[in-house]
Amino acid sequence: MGETSAAPATGLERSRSLVEALGRLDELAKLLRRECPWDREQDERSIVPHTVEEAYELADAANSGDDAKLLDELGDVLYQVYFLALILEERDAGDLAAVADNTREKLIRRHPHVFGEDKAANAAEAIRSWGGVKRDQERGGAVFGEIPPTLPGPLYALKTQKRAANAGVRDREPGPALEDARRRAEQLEGDPGSREDRHRAVGDLLFAAVDAARGLGVDPELALREAAERFRADNET
Repeated sequence: MGETSAAPATGLERSRSLVEALGRLDELAKLLRRECPWDREQDERSIVPHTVEEAYELADAANSGDDAKLLDELGDVLYQVYFLALILEERDAGDLAAVADNTREKLIRRHPHVFGEDKAANAAEAIRSWGGVKRDQERGGAVFGEIPPTLPGPLYALKTQKRAANAGVRDREPGPALEDARRRAEQLEGDPGSREDRHRAVGDLLFAAVDAARGLGVDPELALREAAERFRADNET
């Protein structure tokens, strides 16, 4: 008789497998927190730099086309979430279940076009719906609200532009943004002016470049990093 392929897992089997795997990771995180001297000393402030680093490594894996690498980096980011949630649990400020429930409620709230009466015919309308909820219900109507000042420059600029677009304040197509970038570049080539003028003009040039990247559907942070990597590879001695 020929070999028979395994039957696909049912929804119940998949759920059980997922719960068991996450439970094992939870037990390991708590064990390391108790038994490892380094883990015991950490708090959210000391862990977050590692979380940011892991997020960048995940972004790199997502752009690599390497599924094994993506799987590995997803695990590293997942463990960061577990560890930070455990710190909350230790001071009775929440736990992983509270994190999951809060995220679930937020996602439902931000998808009125799925769970409410709003409609979204395409991705652009879905984004506007999402942004409207964040602005009106979560930021009290403010266009920008709180944007973390520690974000890298390109990401900070991108976030302000997205919020302005979602609020209907300004949403430029790539063409006008590229024209703006060209104008800023010409200004710097001609008479760049004082140091303060140059500083402002370069900032405007980079802001316009980020705006163009947004319109083209390109993440400026990742694109810039990849360009730097190509430069490094081309000029390696």
